[in-house]
Parts: sequence; C-alpha cells; structure tokens
Amino acid sequence: MRDAEKTIGNLIDKQRVSYIASISEDGFPNMKAMLPPRKRVGICEFYFTTNTSSMRVAQYRKNPNASIYFCDKRFFRGVMLVGHMEVLEDPASKEMIWQEGDTMYYPKGVTDPDYCVLKFVAQSGRYYANFHSETFEISQGETN
Repeated sequence: MRDAEKTIGNLIDKQRVSYIASISEDGFPNMKAMLPPRKRVGICEFYFTTNTSSMRVAQYRKNPNASIYFCDKRFFRGVMLVGHMEVLEDPASKEMIWQEGDTMYYPKGVTDPDYCVLKFVAQSGRYYANFHSETFEISQGETN
C-alpha cells in the first residue's frame, strides 16, 4: 500500500456503517454496528456519538482497548484499526460533533447527560484487499 492514509481514508469516508468493538467483563470481544464517525483526523482519531448509559460506554470505561472496522462490501476490502477508546463528556467535545437532528437520540440537546462522545485513537491496523492482508503501524502525527 503506497499511501495508507489516503487509501484507508477514502475507504472509510465512503462507508455508511462502521463497527466498533469493546471488551466484555468476561474478556470477550463485543462488536456493534454504528453510524460512521462524525469526525476523522487522518487514520488516527475517530469521533462517534453514543448514549452515556450504554453497555459499550461502561465497557470502555473499564477497559479502553478497542478496535473499529470499516468494510467496502462492493470491492470486498476492509480495514481494522486497533487502539483505545476514550469516553468524553466535556461540553467542547460534545459540541464539536453535535448535528442538527441529534435531539431525536438525545432529547435534551447537546447538554443531555445521556449524550457522550467516543474518541478512538488508533495504534495499528490491518488492511485487506485483493485477497491480501497487510498490517501497518499508525504514528500519532498521521492526520488528514
């Protein structure tokens, strides 16, 4: 892969579903389909919205180890990124990715206590395309 950030960034930006994984109290991976990230900084940082009261938030608070996955089913290629998930509840983070219409999920608006931001920071990844997999490291300076 010549330009991992460009190749993977383009794949991610075209997907309408993303998958996030957390670790259960029993030590097993838990996968969930989500809307695409609200914000992406290169292939290093990803920001998602979710409910503060969710099982996933509780799992990330106990164990921040996480992965996210994006799949282009048309061309049968995908990328898994491995790293850590942080739960953000500060007003600046919540406002940064708030969108009109979010009151459908968070009726009290941007200050809704059941609205929080998941910030994923990738450390490494694995890209699959053309019947070939490739593992790569991500430096924290890789931004879009």
